Amino acid sequence: MAELLKWYVDSGVDVALEDAPVNRLDQAPPVAAPASAPPATERSGAAGPPPRQRPDQKLVSREETHQSAREAAAKAANLEELRAALDAFDGCPLKETAKNLVFGDGDPKADLMFVGEAPGAEEDRQGLPFVGPAGHLLDKMLEAIGQSRGDAYITNILPWRPPGNRSPTDAEIAACLPFIERHIELVGPKILVMVGGTSAKTLLGTTQGIMRLRGKWLSYESVHMASPIEARAILHPAYLLRQPAQKRETWLDLLEIRAKLETGA
Repeated sequence: MAELLKWYVDSGVDVALEDAPVNRLDQAPPVAAPASAPPATERSGAAGPPPRQRPDQKLVSREETHQSAREAAAKAANLEELRAALDAFDGCPLKETAKNLVFGDGDPKADLMFVGEAPGAEEDRQGLPFVGPAGHLLDKMLEAIGQSRGDAYITNILPWRPPGNRSPTDAEIAACLPFIERHIELVGPKILVMVGGTSAKTLLGTTQGIMRLRGKWLSYESVHMASPIEARAILHPAYLLRQPAQKRETWLDLLEIRAKLETGA
């Protein structure tokens, strides 16, 4: 039973639709209803009322979705308004399957800002970013350079969890991109840390992988920012949990981030 539950979790099945389990193999087959006589109109050959048709749903292009997201994000003058704008935004289908909006955590006036990819199962349950196993490792990484979760600000590219922790699609990222861009503008950190390849490629607008992007100082720019922000790409803690040998490379990145914070240069 424990192995079955683990298999369910690994497959992304983490929500029970009913309070009690149902044994589908023990259910009696449905009894066929007796055939009824055709309506009088059909017997007489008279034409009945036309079948009711469902109204066509309006199709919205990716460009229209992106534009509406950009307009909603631009109107937000602070983080509270940005959260409200995200809560009202219906342009990302992930909102329909997620339990909670995962907005951000930490000090909104911090000099250090971390941006990950998307919430996981535990983040979706609690409504906070990086609170699962990868989040616990991130907390330890912060402690190793004399920081804490309360000293930094943490968020994700996507505020809603993709089902089964799958990778987000390009359309989902494009729909949420204006909000994370505005999020960074409102926090205004001195150092932006992009956690994982998806975050780095999205914010930098590049196709280079995380192994090429990490290990050096980069620059994040936005049209609404007066000056660029110094940025650093690091390996995702979830990857480090699977590949502990890569922790050395991330430790070197963290040391440079600490030195930059201490010197302010």
